[in-house]
Amino acid sequence: MRPFISKERFSGAFILLYNCAMSNKELRPELLSRRGEGNAWMLAFVVSLTMALLYWRLKSVPVAAWAFWGFLIFAAFSTSLGNWMDRKTVLRVDVDRLSFVNGLRNVNFRWDEIEKVNVFPLRWGKSVQVIGNGTHFEFRTLGEVQYQDEVRGRLGFAEGQSVLDQIIETANLVLAKEEKGRYYYSRP
Repeated sequence: MRPFISKERFSGAFILLYNCAMSNKELRPELLSRRGEGNAWMLAFVVSLTMALLYWRLKSVPVAAWAFWGFLIFAAFSTSLGNWMDRKTVLRVDVDRLSFVNGLRNVNFRWDEIEKVNVFPLRWGKSVQVIGNGTHFEFRTLGEVQYQDEVRGRLGFAEGQSVLDQIIETANLVLAKEEKGRYYYSRP
């Protein structure tokens, strides 16, 4: 007796159901505490006051102090920019396309426009580069920051691994190369 549904048809039906479940999703990354950003700005402010006092008392400020102050201002701005981009980041997974927006980047791919996906291991999660049509975007799968066996923060997309799996499956990509935990997928 022949089975009602073959393995191939069952697999295709499962993928279709999975894609429908994942379709029209708007995903946002986990957000880190803004405490680090506040600390960076507070330290920059304290050093700025100290430099103003030095100038008031000595009528000059050492070059090393200016360099340190510049580094602190740069770090504070970089932290603020990173937090702003994280809060603006949206990864949309639709039946016919994949979109990524983060305040500075706006990339839309139809599934057939995705040419390659590169996956790199990170200390916390994986970095996923989606490449196609002369543009690209990058996102991170979920990673947990731990200190003394306690989770201190989460970053990346909580559903990042399932999105990666769907990109590979729906864009019809195959593993082209694997080396040292790095995976490179491309069209056959």
